[in-house]
Amino acid sequence: MADRSFHIAMYPWFALGHITPYVHMANKLAERGHKISFFLPPKTKHKVEAFNLHPHLITFIPITVPHVKGLPLGAETTNDVPFPLHPLIMTAMDLTKPDIEAYLRELKPNFVFYDFTCWLPALTRKLGIKSVVYCIISSGTIGYLLSPARKTLEKGMIGSDFLEPPEGFPSSSIKLRTHEAQALAAVTTMDYGSGLSFVERQLMSLSDCYIIGFKTCREIEGPYGEYIGSQFGKPVIFAGPVVPNPPKIALEKQWEKLLSKFQPKTMIFCAFGSECVLKKDQFQELVLGLELTGLPFLVALKPPMGAKTIESALPEGFQERLKGRGILHGGWVPQQLILRHRSVGYFVTHCGSGSLAEAMVSDCQLVLLPHVGDQIINARLMARDLKIGVEVEKGDEDGVFTKYDVCKAVKTVMDHDNELGNEVRTNHAKWKEFLLKPGLENSYMDDFVKQLHALV
Repeated sequence: MADRSFHIAMYPWFALGHITPYVHMANKLAERGHKISFFLPPKTKHKVEAFNLHPHLITFIPITVPHVKGLPLGAETTNDVPFPLHPLIMTAMDLTKPDIEAYLRELKPNFVFYDFTCWLPALTRKLGIKSVVYCIISSGTIGYLLSPARKTLEKGMIGSDFLEPPEGFPSSSIKLRTHEAQALAAVTTMDYGSGLSFVERQLMSLSDCYIIGFKTCREIEGPYGEYIGSQFGKPVIFAGPVVPNPPKIALEKQWEKLLSKFQPKTMIFCAFGSECVLKKDQFQELVLGLELTGLPFLVALKPPMGAKTIESALPEGFQERLKGRGILHGGWVPQQLILRHRSVGYFVTHCGSGSLAEAMVSDCQLVLLPHVGDQIINARLMARDLKIGVEVEKGDEDGVFTKYDVCKAVKTVMDHDNELGNEVRTNHAKWKEFLLKPGLENSYMDDFVKQLHALV
């Protein structure tokens, strides 16, 4: 049995921030000879095909997304719609259940990896397939927000309940601000498709699965993973960092030409993923804060609320003042390649798990500016537990930051006379070395596969 290769089906939540790390995981498993059948929406297929390093073992299977009233025609993933419509994407995904069942009956995989489709465990049990919740959300986030110890379904949840961790939560510096606790309480209890709240959906996924897997290391999140295992009574296995392989392609000439104008390690790169849309006033405070640092910068963000382009939302006179020093881009950028560019020394990030994985193995110093959901707890893990970045200060009640808060955080990681700045630079270098240690990832992935074999 230990020598036999697996057939694994994957069905991640229809969000690029979930699909992409599942593709990275598929590559790591295919390296070891395992076959992957990867279900995803049709139009998303072309966005990830270039990342398929083992096309003879990884097959992308397009799943038609049923139209749900209220969704724009052709919408497939969360990237196609604003946040309030995400539950409708989830409803559409739930409606694919008959198609998924038909494929699973035909393919007969050993395992199905999933995250938000809480109906999969019951389906796979019926078909004699093992279900694995493969979490790309940090175990710290799941343990803090979704622990059964909170008794959310019995008691309900209000913002003040999230100000402190649940009973039995590992010793940690994670604490939430008032506005964060209120926002997270609202999100966890909101309808998240098919009449299920987000917390109901997650508790079903975690309670009904066969195994819980995490995209992290014991050294970073071990106590949180063990806490979740004890809370749900499930085996928990760690896949390791699953760091994307270094890109084999070079940065496009237009980007290389733009970035190479600046001195090594002097440039700030600011990017908040594929979904974040700031309010216009906060967008302006952000760019004005970057201006105050005196450093060159590249801002790659979606236009803020109410603006059609990123340029139209800029403060008056900003472009004239920053000509030659500030680069603004409203579309997709090759983030991993930009983080590796010699001119880039600082990364202002929204703390999405994928961005943090790329950032931790770069030489860029981290400035943390979380906005929603797991980003908030990821930021606390980075800034307070691991101390490898500096978080931008925000108002406790309103969550508002100013240009001075942005500038202060960047200056802290720049300043070699600043005690905190020195500490985070030292810790970042230490964790980068650990994560890139020869054999670390292979050891984790080999152990992950070994534990899957043991649990069949």
